[in-house]
Amino acid sequence: MSTAGKWLERIAVVVVALAVSVGLIGLLSGFFQSRDQPGVSGNPNAVIGLQFRDLGHAYLVPGAPRPAYDSSPPTSGAHIPQAVRRDGTRLNDDELLQALELGDIVIMYGTPAPPAGLHALARRVAGPFTPTLAAAGQAVILAERPGTSGLIGLAWTRMVRVGTPGDPSLRAFAEQWLGQGASGR
Repeated sequence: MSTAGKWLERIAVVVVALAVSVGLIGLLSGFFQSRDQPGVSGNPNAVIGLQFRDLGHAYLVPGAPRPAYDSSPPTSGAHIPQAVRRDGTRLNDDELLQALELGDIVIMYGTPAPPAGLHALARRVAGPFTPTLAAAGQAVILAERPGTSGLIGLAWTRMVRVGTPGDPSLRAFAEQWLGQGASGR
């Protein structure tokens, strides 16, 4: 075999070896990357909470008839726009729906005061409540709702029910849906 033929054979071997190496690296990195989810337990793509139909976010005028909502408490629907000015109080449906429309998360409890740990959860997710934060759709609002058993987490068209503030699905729900109001869908 001539010298030129040997060079061509060596170049062909190097090119094939390089192609195989690149292919294996790509295959293995894709294999490990698709399974590497540090710090995440469960399915990170799971949608948390029950979903209800989007009933729209039309504004009503005072005295106008109320539509029928498909959940209790409502998660979407026509309402009179009323800003939430403080948390830890009872919200009417207009305040609730305005907050959810903007992207806020509302967590309802049935006791006169929020259960232990609920304020800390709200602060970890969104910081302390302020009316400005709520108006921007970035607040976790705590609200008393007499007759509520456990806690109800609400977002636009979404609801989750849990027993305690320590239930990991409540924090995951708040983190997943915070800022996802009527226009964020």
